[in-house]
Amino acid sequence: MEALNKINSTAIPFPINDVDTDQIIPARFLKESNRASYSDCLFADWRNHNGKPKKDFWLNREFSGKILVTQSNFGCGSSREHAAWAIKDFGISVVIAESFADIFKNNALNNGIIPIVLDAKYIEVTIQNIIENPEFEIKVDLERQTVEIPEVCTTTFEINEFKKECIINGLDEIDYLVNLKPDIEKFEKTLN
Repeated sequence: MEALNKINSTAIPFPINDVDTDQIIPARFLKESNRASYSDCLFADWRNHNGKPKKDFWLNREFSGKILVTQSNFGCGSSREHAAWAIKDFGISVVIAESFADIFKNNALNNGIIPIVLDAKYIEVTIQNIIENPEFEIKVDLERQTVEIPEVCTTTFEINEFKKECIINGLDEIDYLVNLKPDIEKFEKTLN
């Protein structure tokens, strides 16, 4: 997992409520266990029609960046971790939304994606600013837990401290434990 702390990036507007994991990555793409082969599958049924990109779909338009700004209940539906894999493989490291489904939020954190919850009033204005100016940048500082959206807000966000440490250091849970091996061995010696 790549280490993340400060992300300054343009963003992709995604003004849709209740985006479920079945749309984020349709079930027919769940055959792989390799996390790095899913970017083309992201929103496949919404992005394409008869094998051709839909020009008006948000991910096919002029918007790009490491940040996706969406509305409420993002990631609802099934618990498929592949949804987080597809988002990460597409190059998105931060999802800002009014709310997240709990399982998706945990899957995102486990895969180095920072889920940030913001008030609906901020989301609405931010999406509009991005639509009006695709070069509009948002700044996220994970260590300080702040998000800065020009002319909209600068605010803090909540994140699980353990997951925060893992993302900042580019560690998944297994890597985190492996790094504790010297301390574990030292402790084991005290038991003898």
